[in-house]
Amino acid sequence: MVLVVASIAIIPPLLWRQPFDEWVYRALVFLVVSCPCALVISIPVGFFGGLGGASRNGILVKGGQYLEALGNVDTVVFDKTGTLTKGVKVAKVVPMADMTREELLDYAALAESYSNHPIALSIVEAYGKPLDRQRVDEYTEIPGYGVKARIRGRQVLVGTAGLLKQHGVTCPEVELAYTAVHLSIDGQYAGYIIIEDELKEDSKQAINDLKRMGVKRTDMFTGDNYHIGLKVGQNLGLDEVYAELLPHQKVEKLETIEKTKATRKGKVVFVGDGINDAPVLARVDVGVAMGELGSDAAIEAADVVLMTDESSKLVTAIMIASRTKRIVWQNIIMALGVKGLVLLLGAAGTTSMWEAVFADVGVAILSILNAMRVIKKPRSHRCDEATAA
Repeated sequence: MVLVVASIAIIPPLLWRQPFDEWVYRALVFLVVSCPCALVISIPVGFFGGLGGASRNGILVKGGQYLEALGNVDTVVFDKTGTLTKGVKVAKVVPMADMTREELLDYAALAESYSNHPIALSIVEAYGKPLDRQRVDEYTEIPGYGVKARIRGRQVLVGTAGLLKQHGVTCPEVELAYTAVHLSIDGQYAGYIIIEDELKEDSKQAINDLKRMGVKRTDMFTGDNYHIGLKVGQNLGLDEVYAELLPHQKVEKLETIEKTKATRKGKVVFVGDGINDAPVLARVDVGVAMGELGSDAAIEAADVVLMTDESSKLVTAIMIASRTKRIVWQNIIMALGVKGLVLLLGAAGTTSMWEAVFADVGVAILSILNAMRVIKKPRSHRCDEATAA
């Protein structure tokens, strides 16, 4: 640009004997207009506005690149428990042998007392008494399986049938339509607890809104058995359900989904909350964690955190991302359009320095004001707003 400005100031007076001061003035106008401030400001300030707007809606986005990715979502994959369902209600406690219901709940609640998984929280809530954690000598959480603890010298396993089978404990068949938490004490089967999964109030609406917004696929991962996953998937209208998955199997399924997604440029989003979701959250294009009940590992690995644990917040996040993308492009087109026009007029000698200053500083201010619009709270994540996004 400096060479162009120098050419405008020197060549016409030398070749065509034009007034030197007039062409120097035109060159200075051209130089002021060519300043890239408005263009450089328009992009980051748009994303800053989007990040601020997301924060005001209880959505923490850890960078502008993730906000940009949310504006081009192809597939959304949800974890089940704690994400689409509450998993907070103990429906039945079935002790075995000489174990009483209260004793079984006591051991289960103590073993799960250090976990923030929704199932663990539901067991502690069902116990309903103060817990003496000093009775827990050792505690190990095994992602995808459950927990292993030593309580007053007794080894306690609480989790899936697979966890107990790994330690040589045989589990009886239980009702397939519900989540079963099995217990063993010192290698002996002690009983099981049935967890009744309840859908979150906004889950179905969130799935419907995502489809209205143009998301091609909505899938679900779960470590529960296939019958439970299928029931939830049918109730919510999901496209595909992958059940009985361990953490590493979730990563494998995610890689398969990424290879078969509808569009190359479209992004895959995974929404989860537990420690066993952390590998997937770290691997996916955009990882979204539930902030209120989510594990520290999931929140750390995620790119976006929904602070209220509402699935519908993902719809709001995508709306804000799409709106941010539109505003950024508006700023780019406005900056380039105004500057290009004033550059041509300035070289032709039909604009003054005042117009040049407006094309630089004025357009920069307009870009900032335009970007501030994205901070406003979206009116609704349904119907016309969702379609527009």
